[in-house]
Amino acid sequence: MDNLYLLGEKILEKKYEIAQMVHTNRMTEPKDVKDVKDVNVTNEKIIELRANFISYFGKALMEKTDQKIIFNQIVKWAKESGEFASNLGISLSEALEDTTYYRKFIWEVLKEEIKNHNIPTDTIFELITIIDPLLDKAVYVFSLTYVNIHQETLKKAKSAFLELSVPVVPITKGIAILPLIGEVDPERATLLLEETLKKANELQLSHLLFDLSGVMIVDTMVAHQIFKIVDALGLLGVKTILIGIRPEVAQTMIQLGIDFSKITIKANLEQALLGLNLTIDTLE
Repeated sequence: MDNLYLLGEKILEKKYEIAQMVHTNRMTEPKDVKDVKDVNVTNEKIIELRANFISYFGKALMEKTDQKIIFNQIVKWAKESGEFASNLGISLSEALEDTTYYRKFIWEVLKEEIKNHNIPTDTIFELITIIDPLLDKAVYVFSLTYVNIHQETLKKAKSAFLELSVPVVPITKGIAILPLIGEVDPERATLLLEETLKKANELQLSHLLFDLSGVMIVDTMVAHQIFKIVDALGLLGVKTILIGIRPEVAQTMIQLGIDFSKITIKANLEQALLGLNLTIDTLE
């Protein structure tokens, strides 16, 4: 029997034993898959996933003529596992710790068989050229998939956060308030313009009260974005009133030479409503 075929058979025979050793060693570490989000993922399922991965190395040794098929299977497994680990909340560094144990325990089984059957050196070198590249490729694809999914998740979370940071709140028919809180970076400024125009159109606004009381810093960039929003709303027939400018912000605006003289400014919500012939009491 071909020596590589013999070694491949032994890996398949011991795939669950190897998987269990990998899993046991991972579970004894301070940080591991015990901390995943989904408590419904059983040890049995994780061991089954590990055993399936290990089986590809046995098949690769037994089916030398079908290396491309095995290679594609490894890539598919790595993509699915990268997605699985990312969705469970396992950190990439923790997940990649598995690589050391897979390599260690697969080679322990192989070394025992090499010793028992006096496998020649040439076969050992051939063995290395099959096992190691497959494992390295699995790590690469796993990592790439994990990072891509993680970045997409962060992007969605940031997008959701930014959308919540542009709350156009209706006060009465045709009038709404936009309380702006925190810093305004270029990305948020773009979303601010888009969402404000969209909401103004949806709510059929005649007036928008732009509350800046939650903005600690107004520089030329922020001022420029405010002017853009006011001008764009003006094209929709919406009158913008700025309210709640903090004293220190007003001082900074003067020092920067920012001219808000063409924009209606009121000290607070009550003054803005009075200017529109409304009071807080009439809205209750």
